[in-house]
Amino acid sequence: MRTGRIVLKFAAIGLGVVVLWSVAVRISSHHSLTVDVLGSYFPAWMVCILSGLTLTFIAYWIIQVRNLKPYVGPAPLIYSCLMIIFTFATWILFYQN
Repeated sequence: MRTGRIVLKFAAIGLGVVVLWSVAVRISSHHSLTVDVLGSYFPAWMVCILSGLTLTFIAYWIIQVRNLKPYVGPAPLIYSCLMIIFTFATWILFYQN
């Protein structure tokens, strides 16, 4: 029973972060498909992949800290899917036309 509350609390916090993130993106939604980093323009897909990788590492860390590993399915499948979801979500939220 206690584990269910922890999972629900984790899901509520995650949903709150997603909502706040989407509101922030909607406010500043005028972006080009290149990103200026120290005077050099990088393609947006590189930034999206790096953010997807970073968010996946954060999700991995949260799962390890909260001891949720028994509730996660096969790790290679879950983490590769999380990276794809985070990469596409970053692309949709920041670089939509």
